[in-house]
Amino acid sequence: MTSRRSTLAFLGVAAGVVVGFQALPSLLDRFSGLPEFEPLANPEGFRRITGGSSSSGAFDPFVGLEAQDDGLRAETIAAVEADLCNALYADVAEDPSTVPIASFSDYYCPYCRVQMRRLADIAEQLDSGVAISWHELPLLGEGSDRAARAALAAKRQGAYLAFQQALWTTPFQPTRDYLLRLSETVGIDGERLINDMQSQDVAEDLMVSKALSRIFGFIGTPAMVVGGTVIQGEITDAVLRSVIAIELDDGWQRIC
Repeated sequence: MTSRRSTLAFLGVAAGVVVGFQALPSLLDRFSGLPEFEPLANPEGFRRITGGSSSSGAFDPFVGLEAQDDGLRAETIAAVEADLCNALYADVAEDPSTVPIASFSDYYCPYCRVQMRRLADIAEQLDSGVAISWHELPLLGEGSDRAARAALAAKRQGAYLAFQQALWTTPFQPTRDYLLRLSETVGIDGERLINDMQSQDVAEDLMVSKALSRIFGFIGTPAMVVGGTVIQGEITDAVLRSVIAIELDDGWQRIC
């Protein structure tokens, strides 16, 4: 009997330890404190979170943006700078009670998948409190570029979010056959999608997002602009929620 009680007690303690470790991330989030802001000289009126860090270990979420000729023209950057808020939040209605979030991601960036789920969860939980404008920023080669173009082409048929969700949640190679099958799954015209991937509209969308990344000095993906706050790389759920609350209190429209 004593041996059995000891075994049960040990199992109870072990279960408690496991639960404790599982709860640790949420506890760290809860007590991680408020973010510290640093004003940006350019673009004027924006600020960024200081001390943002990349993920530890072998994977670094700050991927790419090497200095290279990416086809981005000075006049494109100038045009985006002249109407910055519209370029950032073009898909988001202007509502002072809603904080807009511009999310920049790459379908081949592992941490971007975490960010996408986090943003989707927050948008659902806060109901109308936030509105997300998704920006495709393919940095990891031809596959990333084809996936981004396919998602933007799906947007022309009103299926951007469904297509995006499918790309985020499954491993894939964006071959023609795969994109045709995925188009059929989400209920859009696959041949039209393939053609639209090379359209001027899709190319312009990619250039606008690329210009924004240059203007805000993003060094990779994932990246976000929450109201007037620029965020690069990994942050906790609690810090993101704090930034949203602060932007709502401060009035993000001060910059637009």
